Amino acid sequence: MRVDYDSEADAIDIRLAAFDRYERQEQVDDDYCTVGFAKGRLVDVELLNPADHLDLLWVAAERYELDGQALVAAAKAGLAVPDRVVEVEVGPSLVASRA
Repeated sequence: MRVDYDSEADAIDIRLAAFDRYERQEQVDDDYCTVGFAKGRLVDVELLNPADHLDLLWVAAERYELDGQALVAAAKAGLAVPDRVVEVEVGPSLVASRA
């Protein structure tokens, strides 16, 4: 994942896959969270005022079958280093592999 927190806009962009342009966007929340699709798949999650709305990443994760823990971790990494790009790689759950 590629994460970019723009402190001036107070917006975070979590890019799940490379893309040129959106085919469409959908609102997760009317005011703060949108997701973008390209080539038929979800490629991007955008969140306004992210420090106060991380919970919307869980909503997006549930609605679009994404990893909520990974989205929140990526957002927190972006918030920790504003105005810089962060690359996040999340592996499979170790707990799940023990079963």
